[in-house]
Amino acid sequence: MARRRTLRPEEQEIWAAVARTATPMHPGRQLFLKEVDTPRNAVPLHPEAPEPRGHTHPRLPLFHLGEKSRSATRLDLVPTPSEALSAAPLQMDAKTHGKMTRGKLTPEARIDLHGLTLSEAHPELIRFILNAQSDGARLVLVITGKGRRGEDIGPIPQRMGVLRHQVPQWLRMPPLGQAVLQVSEAHLKHGGSGAYYVYLRRR
Repeated sequence: MARRRTLRPEEQEIWAAVARTATPMHPGRQLFLKEVDTPRNAVPLHPEAPEPRGHTHPRLPLFHLGEKSRSATRLDLVPTPSEALSAAPLQMDAKTHGKMTRGKLTPEARIDLHGLTLSEAHPELIRFILNAQSDGARLVLVITGKGRRGEDIGPIPQRMGVLRHQVPQWLRMPPLGQAVLQVSEAHLKHGGSGAYYVYLRRR
């Protein structure tokens, strides 16, 4: 076990300078950091010590272990499909896009993927989109359904509507990316958030 020793005068000066730059965890209390057992060598930390230089981080509010969060804001790292599509750049004519999102345009073809698994829906979607483009169609409707929440037994929350999240990604990837000009959430008259308008490029 190492022996304790008293601080030399120059060490006390250095320690006092360091202690003055420390921020107390409990303001208002007089704290002592002791290097030895004798109280004469105790160096007080002033409760109103100045902030260290370069300290720009905001202080966190006081809290107690076990208390509920005071913020009601929910932070989602992944945006919803409608948020992601709304933030996507506009590739088609703005006037036509406005008519499409207001439900003023009638889809020329539609496919209903509701109830299919991912492995079943992907090839069906590829076949439908490429055939529609070959036939000269411009606006088609892809119905995915809104999905339903299954039994949640794991520590990670389950995402509701797997197809609704996956279809926009498939439409951006090969081989469909070259055929698709714009994807938008459908109007309520055509299925709302459970369906997508897909505007195709001309061949």
